[in-house]
Amino acid sequence: MKRNCLPTLLVFVLTASLAAQSGGHTLFGDLKVVESAASGLKPISFQVLLYAESGNLLFRETVPSNGRYRFLNIRDGRYEIVVEVENVEVARMRIYVSSPFKTDFRNDIELQWHDDRGVSRAQVVSVADNYNRSNRHAALFRKASQASENKRYEQAIFLLRQIVETDPADFPAWAELGTAYFILKNFDESEKAYTSALKNHSDYPLALISLGRLRIARKNFAGAIEMLGQAVKVQPSSAQANYFLGEAYLKVKLGSKAVPYLNEAIRLDPIGMADAHLLLAALYNAKDLKVKAAAEYEAFLKKRPDSPDKKMLQEYIAANKK
Repeated sequence: MKRNCLPTLLVFVLTASLAAQSGGHTLFGDLKVVESAASGLKPISFQVLLYAESGNLLFRETVPSNGRYRFLNIRDGRYEIVVEVENVEVARMRIYVSSPFKTDFRNDIELQWHDDRGVSRAQVVSVADNYNRSNRHAALFRKASQASENKRYEQAIFLLRQIVETDPADFPAWAELGTAYFILKNFDESEKAYTSALKNHSDYPLALISLGRLRIARKNFAGAIEMLGQAVKVQPSSAQANYFLGEAYLKVKLGSKAVPYLNEAIRLDPIGMADAHLLLAALYNAKDLKVKAAAEYEAFLKKRPDSPDKKMLQEYIAANKK
């Protein structure tokens, strides 16, 4: 085998291993501030903080009113998002992050600003993707989340099925059920669960991306393109949706369609989506565009200098760089 063909094989090894990753997610959302009920001074910016379940502060970000926060490289687990104004907490919410592969989790926050004796206070009135559950179902969902976090997926499935059998409209529970089945490689049940989530919330990004990724794993590339195309329409800022849609197009040898989505994934998340450079390099190498392939490998190594395949990629770059 020729040496400069080796990186092409490497790409598929790395792509296959992506599904096994349980971290590197992006947590983001829009901070919408409704000020119609306020007549006094209004805040220009807010502090959005992310705490681990242990209480440790992980991230702090300044966000303008009606701006967007974004936390990168988030691992699976439970977190609390806190919103502060001038070091005063005005909102707090819990969120659970879990997926068998790197993906985006969107959690929009809407605040209503009121004047109260000269003091402005905020209230959380809605958070995207939350679902109003009974106390019993909320407890079951928390237990299922804990079981998944501890890799007890059979137990998580048992608990989640209790929820959806009583309340089949609970789309986040269906999506979590799909993920648990996905991890256990029960692809039939996983697809049924993701499909049920989408029946109840047809534009739920997590379910669209997850079902698209599942269909790639099942080699149903046309079906994957359908789901991921919808995911990109619903959430064009999702680096993961763009990445997997590009990958799906590569699988059906539509490289010209794949390139824009892979480049967009890189633009949205340059570090987290570094593997997109490998997919682009494999495409260019297959088309004998070795100078462009070398440039993509070089860009990858700048972001992943500790890659175990660094030497092999450097040899390819040295042999083909202009």
